[in-house]
Amino acid sequence: MTAGMDFSPPFAIIEGGYTKDNVSNMENENLDNVKQVALGKPPRNLSVMHHCVSSARLIAEANLELDVGIVVHKSSSDEKPKFLPMLRSGSCAEIGPKQHMEDEHICIDDLIGHLGTTAEFPSPGAFYGVCIYGLPRVVNKRLIIANAGDCRAVLGRRGRAIEMSKDHKPNCTSERLRIEKLGGVIYDGYLNGQLSVARALGDWHMKWPKGSACPLSAEPELQEADLSEEDEFLIMGCDGLWDVMSSQCAVTMARKELMLHNDPERCSRELVREALKRNTCDNLTVIVVCFSNDPPPRIEIPQSRVRRSISAEGLNLLKGVLDCN
Repeated sequence: MTAGMDFSPPFAIIEGGYTKDNVSNMENENLDNVKQVALGKPPRNLSVMHHCVSSARLIAEANLELDVGIVVHKSSSDEKPKFLPMLRSGSCAEIGPKQHMEDEHICIDDLIGHLGTTAEFPSPGAFYGVCIYGLPRVVNKRLIIANAGDCRAVLGRRGRAIEMSKDHKPNCTSERLRIEKLGGVIYDGYLNGQLSVARALGDWHMKWPKGSACPLSAEPELQEADLSEEDEFLIMGCDGLWDVMSSQCAVTMARKELMLHNDPERCSRELVREALKRNTCDNLTVIVVCFSNDPPPRIEIPQSRVRRSISAEGLNLLKGVLDCN
């Protein structure tokens, strides 16, 4: 898995147009006032501007100053700055109930610094990998996911879980059709009765000679997304986590932890600890990547727009708890 606007300046318009009946009487005084405003001085008679109302519709943009009075351009500094993720990551790996540790992972928050200045890389980026089968890469604010196997990448977007990869299980319809077309079989959810995934790196004993089509594929599926301010963190984990925890449950738990201490490494440890409590039967590897230096904010919905008896954050928490059970 591998893991920058044209602005039309808005106008604030101060009403102060004129009717045909009073233009001749107030023309000189009004022009004086407008000149003073343009020079940064207050008008001598503000009541003139407050009480005159235009009865004519604006005909063209060229008449804007004459008909309306004053046009104030908002400073470009008032515009919202473009979002650029600030990457922080933490990881945790445990052998679990198995006798051997088969998982591997890598975290590189600063890819250019890792590769050196001679590396030709278009913009700041980062690279993360879980169990070798799930590789995310972040370039600028572009998130690129490459997945082959049953590792999973889940995006936390304001408390909602967005799955960025698909588990390549042999029983998946698309994978089953591909396997059977290439002469493979599925026994009790296992490819050729031996492997619980339909795509994987390695496992050479199940692969055919180089260049020939094989039921066990190493080709990853790619998915891309542009990160926004709503995207708070990414969770990557092996099947030891997802076998005992739903994506929404993991996002709800991770968000709660980050709001408490804002530490992605501690957050990944808590996810691993929770999976062990739920009696996972596999190795455990979890990586949490945060896209901001600040902890996730509380989710609040204005009461004037939507009235509900439970907050959005509470709703996501309830959903996560229900999914966990």
